[in-house]
Amino acid sequence: MNRTFAVEEDQMVAESNFYQVLGVDTAASEDEIKKAYRKLVRQYHPDVSKDPDAARKMATMNNAYETLRDKEKRAEYDQMQANPQGFAGAGSAGRSSGFGNRGFGAGGFDGQGFNDQGFDASGFDFSDLFGGSFSGGGRQQSRRDPNQPWRGEDQHARLNVDLSAVYDGAERSISLRVPRTDASGQHTEQTRTLNVKIPKGMKSGQQIRLNGQGLAGGHGGAAGDLYLEIQISTDARYRIEDADVYMQLPVAPWEAALGGSITVHTPAGTVQLNIPANSQTGRQLRLKGKGIPAKTAGDLYVELHVVLPPAQTEQAKAAYQRMADELAFNPRAS
Repeated sequence: MNRTFAVEEDQMVAESNFYQVLGVDTAASEDEIKKAYRKLVRQYHPDVSKDPDAARKMATMNNAYETLRDKEKRAEYDQMQANPQGFAGAGSAGRSSGFGNRGFGAGGFDGQGFNDQGFDASGFDFSDLFGGSFSGGGRQQSRRDPNQPWRGEDQHARLNVDLSAVYDGAERSISLRVPRTDASGQHTEQTRTLNVKIPKGMKSGQQIRLNGQGLAGGHGGAAGDLYLEIQISTDARYRIEDADVYMQLPVAPWEAALGGSITVHTPAGTVQLNIPANSQTGRQLRLKGKGIPAKTAGDLYVELHVVLPPAQTEQAKAAYQRMADELAFNPRAS
């Protein structure tokens, strides 16, 4: 049975192991680790915490989370904990967060993601973005002079857009609820609305950087940046591979058998497509340069799918019967 440790403040120091830092059992699931981390971030993030040591505690928590959220890093960390002598030079988790110094430093998770449906994100909590890159990890901030200006944290999220947005470019409005501390020290939320321009030609995984739209800095320091990672949402007709787009096109049996020119609506616009005679389901027709208009434009591959008319009327049944009688065709012969 899993049990949860109570997290005391002295567990935030670097001498604690990562499970103790987050207050979870060593058998905790990914979801339990994420929930514990988010709870602690809301308590100790420098933007909302009055704790003078909040930045250092955030650095330790961030390092612990970035290790335990990754299966491979967590497995190596567990092995190191079980056999510290086998990790020469790494030390235990308690010495200067040695695991972070070995390449397990801050990274980031992308929160709940924005969608592309006119987007009213009033239900989106910007605090879900805590756990972003923290400007190279909290280690730098733990050494900063608390009386000097310091830059706010960079934040990361996903922005889901439809295929037309990356073909033509688009502008989307997103609303963010951002944590703030008012003059009386109370934690509040402020709603901000941003207009985001999506350049045409973007591919899934590429980022849009919004300067100064991350978390606020301290003592007059500049705000961090907000990075939106583009994710292209499509329906079942489309598949995207890098800048190439694959599109399924239903055709009638006579169109596939006889061939000819048909009008097709594609993400790149309306085209006249020549179907070769005797085409079969699965045949691909390439439209060069009609994929995502990236720096090097991709291609659009139209994949034919022969669709049979239903035999629901006597006339349709008779037509199929004539085909059966007149065509010496056995699809299983080959």
